[in-house]
Amino acid sequence: METVFALAERLLFLFGWLDLVAVTVFFGVSLTMTALIERRQARRPSVAVLMQRYRRDWMQAFAERENRIFDAALLTTLRAGAAFFASTCLIAIGGTAALLGQTERVLMLARDLGADPSTAARSIWEAKLLVVLVLLVNAFLKFVWSHRLFGYVAVVMGAMPGPGTANEMAVERASRLQDSAGRSFNRGLRTVYFTLAALAWFLGPLALILASLATAAMLYRREFLSASRRALARE
Repeated sequence: METVFALAERLLFLFGWLDLVAVTVFFGVSLTMTALIERRQARRPSVAVLMQRYRRDWMQAFAERENRIFDAALLTTLRAGAAFFASTCLIAIGGTAALLGQTERVLMLARDLGADPSTAARSIWEAKLLVVLVLLVNAFLKFVWSHRLFGYVAVVMGAMPGPGTANEMAVERASRLQDSAGRSFNRGLRTVYFTLAALAWFLGPLALILASLATAAMLYRREFLSASRRALARE
């Protein structure tokens, strides 16, 4: 307990109450949106949940198809998307890690943007960069795991028997792997969105709070109020 209190005092000394509140809001909003979007039993399911149903429909249609070249092409496209975002995150991780060794340039940029020089302590800005770096690493790992899962899906689909002989268990297995791969990919995307919101912290805690709420509002609109959701939900 003493270690926890000492850490809390250290954080308060470095950042202050408003920064800690902003970080709490940031992570609270991020976790809340993940729970809200992935809730399967909701009366109004999200786009992510609706897409899970279409993935199952895909596997059922795949099991009855003679020519499966089209399905292989679709799966290749999904894997390419995960690989693209993983590569992008890796480049961003390298850039952020390089900035950690050049904090003085970050401080100069902050002053140019209007930040208070008295609050532009080196350790504070390094901590903010470290938060961005951790988020990018988290997104990278999710995209890599999604890419790997899509590879598993390809193997399971390849092992599925031909039309008229495929059983429900094989379809269910492929569908669940598809769901896991899609869920990991979507979580990686949301992490990228909130990483961009975290960059607002360099402008101050109020900017971080506003960016977090704006990102949550954008995600909510896309998942629950967008034209694409209406198209997917239409019977």
